[in-house]
Amino acid sequence: MLERKNKLVPDIAVGVLSSPLEVGADKAKKILAETVSLLTELGFHVENVDSIDTPQKAVAAGRKIAANHPDAVVLVSASWFEDYLVLDMLEEFSLPLLLWSHPGMDTGALCGTQQLTAYLHQLDITSGCGYGSLDCEEKLNQVNEFALAATLKKTLRRAKIGFGGYRVRGMTEVSANEFALKKTIGPRIVNLDMPSLLKRAGEVSPEQAEELWRDVIARSGCCKVTDEDGLDSIKVYMAVKELVDEFDIDALALGCYPDLMGRVCLAGSLLADEGIPVACEGDVHGAVGQLILTLLSEQPTHNTDWLEPLEDGSVVFTHCGNGSFSLAEKPGDITLSPVRLMHQGCCSLFTSRPGPITMLSIIPCGAKYQIAMLEGQAVSTEMVFPGNPLRVKFETSTERIIDWIHSEGIGHHWMAGYGCYANEIRQWAKLCGQDLKLIEI
Repeated sequence: MLERKNKLVPDIAVGVLSSPLEVGADKAKKILAETVSLLTELGFHVENVDSIDTPQKAVAAGRKIAANHPDAVVLVSASWFEDYLVLDMLEEFSLPLLLWSHPGMDTGALCGTQQLTAYLHQLDITSGCGYGSLDCEEKLNQVNEFALAATLKKTLRRAKIGFGGYRVRGMTEVSANEFALKKTIGPRIVNLDMPSLLKRAGEVSPEQAEELWRDVIARSGCCKVTDEDGLDSIKVYMAVKELVDEFDIDALALGCYPDLMGRVCLAGSLLADEGIPVACEGDVHGAVGQLILTLLSEQPTHNTDWLEPLEDGSVVFTHCGNGSFSLAEKPGDITLSPVRLMHQGCCSLFTSRPGPITMLSIIPCGAKYQIAMLEGQAVSTEMVFPGNPLRVKFETSTERIIDWIHSEGIGHHWMAGYGCYANEIRQWAKLCGQDLKLIEI
């Protein structure tokens, strides 16, 4: 589990809808209590906004919700209900809304929800909907996915992405549209001055860096880095961490290629364990993708290029070696080494651990953004590239995926997180609206 703030804990307001005359209305408070209990057991912060069966109660509930600023609202229908109850509530707040129909042949709960969504559709108000008993694990998972998506949306809208240096010359796809990024996904960019950062690093005393450098060496299996380069990398990490704390940064994109290759890589490895992902090559979108996956998985993520398909249909992804040590399949095989091409600094080289993988690639599209998503299974690999090679098998053929990447204009950077989060990401993308396009093969 991550030690820092990057953890999603949904804060949900829950109410129950009914109409006094209808069958099932007398069970509304019982259904509400059961729903609150089930969501609390999931680890949510739950606010009970009571039973809603009159316009006065609807307005009061709406104002209570507005005052407490939850991430989302779940309204369970115990019976048929008048649509204006929810309309009056929505005059008081604008939050992701999940409508859930409690089962019952003679209650009309599902009819009431269908009647409401017809109205909401005409008003261009999007809501999530579900049906069934929340005692069922599958149904409860649907609510969990919606809640995580809503909390992810709120978290990203408050996120800050530190951008140090510049994006790689000749890599236009990673150029951020700050207006569109803020409008569609939510984070704002905090520009960091690299000369000032390096000046800070130079002011760190060797004694401050020495202890941490020895700890890093002890955590690796082999060190091929000189103490001079190792201490320099630690000083850069300490300077970056100061800026992360000073500006309350959630993720970073550092312009490493080519001049700072090796000097900032170890900072990426160490910050990842604190819940702060670091993307290479000044790719702000990569940092956003890593932050999404870090929040959902509560563990460090991979920052990769798509490299080469293998004969068995799997694909190797990697960058030069700024991954968290926790991503290594065999921690004893972690090697501290100068970076490839520039032969300087300190990178952590290891093959990546197996497991289910969710992968994201984000680029701007004019005034909008697109996010591509793949799911696969990471499998064991050899050190086929000096970095953190991640070998992934997909259900779809690699030839078809490559054609899809080219035809959709997806780009070459892929962020990878361990676990299956496609449903949460689909829900989140829907909540973001039409300016964010999610594409899947």
